[in-house]
Amino acid sequence: MSKVTKRKHVMNEALWDDYELPKENQSIVKVLKSKGNNLHEITTPTGEEYLVSMPTKFRKNIWVKRGDYILVEPIAEGDKVKAEIVKIMNKDSIKYYKENNLWPKEFEDSKKENTNDDDDLFVNTNRKPVVTYESESDSDSDSPEDSDSQSDGVGDK
Repeated sequence: MSKVTKRKHVMNEALWDDYELPKENQSIVKVLKSKGNNLHEITTPTGEEYLVSMPTKFRKNIWVKRGDYILVEPIAEGDKVKAEIVKIMNKDSIKYYKENNLWPKEFEDSKKENTNDDDDLFVNTNRKPVVTYESESDSDSDSPEDSDSQSDGVGDK
């Protein structure tokens, strides 16, 4: 199987367009940070923090960043690594889980829904932002009119 074909199948499996509901042993968690070696530190709705591993088939094909929500399945071996990633949640799957009342209430406040999705836009840090100031004093607006009524020296002859 070529790399492109493998990546296509892995992406489809990880993102699931069919919106399956989680099984009883699977849980929804939030990624806190990446620890390297395909390990991610997560937090559960109850506040417990531990490491989860990225399956071999997802490596170099799917990336997980801080703040993402994932579906994990517990693994028996290991003290520190307690689960393995099954699915990376996208906006559509989160919406589907909320409609079926499966979304943890503890994650409701941390992921506010925006109608204006500017959070996904790239911010160019190479340019300084343009800041405009408006003058609120009335005396500033009167002074240019007074200076216009005075002679400026052009065409007075």
